[in-house]
Amino acid sequence: MDLAAVLPLATDRLRLRLFTPGDTDDAYAYQGLEEVARYLYRPPRTRERCEEVIARIATATAWAKDGDTLTLAVCRQGEPGVVGEVRLTLMDAHARQAEIGWIFNPRFHGRGYASEAAQALAALAFDTLAVHRVYARLDVENTASVRVCERLGMRREAHLVENDLDGGRWGSEYIYAALAADLKR
Repeated sequence: MDLAAVLPLATDRLRLRLFTPGDTDDAYAYQGLEEVARYLYRPPRTRERCEEVIARIATATAWAKDGDTLTLAVCRQGEPGVVGEVRLTLMDAHARQAEIGWIFNPRFHGRGYASEAAQALAALAFDTLAVHRVYARLDVENTASVRVCERLGMRREAHLVENDLDGGRWGSEYIYAALAADLKR
């Protein structure tokens, strides 16, 4: 399936659309922050790296095989600029399993944008893409993302202790998941 036909997505306050090259500075404003990158187990991105990533994901709308990923810019309705992004990756096409994730500029934390955007993306996954199960993997210290998962109605299925090494720091992860019937809509 080509997802371009069902985009953009809209909620009461947000518009979720494909990234464009003009979004580079907005993406760099949060992707370049250490406080954001620490939960992604990678270094902060340079502006050039943000530009490269946006060039790759701006037209990525296939949804058929393992690894296909849809990354959407999250914008406030009627206002310029990108406040964050949401991502859905088809991890197992046969079992219809998808990983969901979100990254937001800290300037916009605490306003419910991540929950609203993730809820819209999960609805797309279940209602349009016939996904059976959506899951999120997150650093246990990322309490804001834990709250997003719980607000969505996802259940904590696993606590992986010191399962990832980021430089010299061991990170532990939670795995949250939901079936279509589990999510609050």
